[in-house]
Amino acid sequence: MTKNSTPMTRPKWAGMVPVEDTALAVTDTGGPGIPVVYLNGQFATQGYWRRVTAELGTAWRHITYDERARGRSKRSADYSFQAAVRDVDAVLAARGVDRALVVGWSYGAVVAAHWAGRNPERALGAVLVDGAFPYDWLDEAMETRIRTLFRRLGWFMPLLRPTGLTPRMTAEQQADSNIELGRLSRESELGPVLDALTVPVRYVVASGTSFGSRGDEQERIRTSLDAVTARNTNIRVSAKVTGNHGAILKKDFPAIAEAVREVAALGQERH
Repeated sequence: MTKNSTPMTRPKWAGMVPVEDTALAVTDTGGPGIPVVYLNGQFATQGYWRRVTAELGTAWRHITYDERARGRSKRSADYSFQAAVRDVDAVLAARGVDRALVVGWSYGAVVAAHWAGRNPERALGAVLVDGAFPYDWLDEAMETRIRTLFRRLGWFMPLLRPTGLTPRMTAEQQADSNIELGRLSRESELGPVLDALTVPVRYVVASGTSFGSRGDEQERIRTSLDAVTARNTNIRVSAKVTGNHGAILKKDFPAIAEAVREVAALGQERH
């Protein structure tokens, strides 16, 4: 879509999108506004974004979805990170969207960074919400800690699955996903991805702890952004907010919405 073209108006839609061996629950608010696709935290659902989308309002086209085995989406044989990136393309294709702004929280921020890097002509830009920090936080001790944590949580997670609050994944599958994220987040892995981004990127950074972290671990991880923004002028920190990692979408949605507006303005200038 060029600057002078008329946006196509799409009706509101919600339903299941078949993808590979699964189906994803997708919601598309429709309308002629800029398409914004929201990428969830590792085991979260699309409902987490409701305050952000309400803050932005109806002038935007909001596309949310539940990842594999999360929320109302179906199970899969593949819960890999690469599958998560492929699913962004599948959802956009199903909804007829060629160019979009991606907004990702936590795990979704890493997915958004990879997708934007692979699709510079399709990405208007990216807003990364307290995630996609290139930092070597995974070692053997941490891997053991992760597996122990999910084993301990495994006994009651099935009880919560009917509510949609926990994924329909085994404790081992959840641990594997978290460990894969740790490997992908290493400076040697994620650093080059961020360095190569040519679209406007804005971070909204939380404060304090995240689930499973101890002491100032999370704050130390966040310091890795200093080197990122020094190397790539397309990347900036839009806001450092008071909410912690788990509460940021609930408490600091105005800052996230403002970052979306900023990135959209910059992205439209590029195109």
